[in-house]
Amino acid sequence: MSKTLIEVKNLTKYFDTPKGKLHAVEKVNLKIGEGETLGVVGESGCGKTTLGRTMTRLVEPTGGEVLLDGKNILNLQGKAKNEIYHSIQMVFQDPYSSLNPRLSVGNIIEDPIKTMGPKMPKGELHDKVLELMDVVGLQPRYYNTYPHELDGGRRQRVGLARALALEPRFIVCDEPVSALDVSIQAQILNLLMDLQREKNLSYMFITHNLFVVKHISDYIVVMYMGQVVEYAAKKELFTNPAHPYTKALLDVIPQPDLSRRNRKKKILYGEVSSPVNPKPGCRFAPRCPYATSKCTGGEIPLTEVGPNHVCACTLYE
Repeated sequence: MSKTLIEVKNLTKYFDTPKGKLHAVEKVNLKIGEGETLGVVGESGCGKTTLGRTMTRLVEPTGGEVLLDGKNILNLQGKAKNEIYHSIQMVFQDPYSSLNPRLSVGNIIEDPIKTMGPKMPKGELHDKVLELMDVVGLQPRYYNTYPHELDGGRRQRVGLARALALEPRFIVCDEPVSALDVSIQAQILNLLMDLQREKNLSYMFITHNLFVVKHISDYIVVMYMGQVVEYAAKKELFTNPAHPYTKALLDVIPQPDLSRRNRKKKILYGEVSSPVNPKPGCRFAPRCPYATSKCTGGEIPLTEVGPNHVCACTLYE
């Protein structure tokens, strides 16, 4: 891993519900290096999006730290808090609902610059917007176009241009291609990777698509019900998955190899436990074929199972 840009320590987010505390994110620890991509995968509802929103302070955390160059951004307030958005931005899953329908493409992209960027003459600002549009592959003729007049791919390019307007170093990509056609997905992914090489950007790429995460990531975190259950380099995770949940996720990937068309798939049985006031122990235990009495009653720490490879499972204690 290169020099650490973002470090998360014991990041936690609970939501109040009529039945108790919903543990959306609990004691998450991770690091992201400069110019690297960390993929975050897991089922819907596992806390991926809440993790990303908490790291960018769109949602205030219950506890923990988010360090940018060693400085905890969660302690910043007022003007200092707003300045973190010069370094940290987010690209959202739905490119339509994340754009203001009352503003044209040009106004959407220039808005962050006018709000938090350096003051510049109107002509210079116009040129800056056109430059950003060119970077993400939008033609100048879309400058006065409104979001409802664009297709999903172009809307997502607008969202990416807006995220790049303040020249950030770290971008949280929250399933940015899940709502797009497959051919458009490839274009956006290649654009993200090109921008990363050109600008040395760091990404946290949130997705449930394992093909996508394998294509774009350097390291991968697997989450289950708000907790990290496995972390490893991309090649290591796909070659030697350790946690039973990770193995189950990888097992359902369609295989283009006809010789494996009759392979027996692992099916998970049992009910998903409630994230509201969860019981101590492994939250995957009710669905795990290897669960024992050791899996319940106490916290399961992340255990090193290989170089840069950790797993929260009693099988490796």
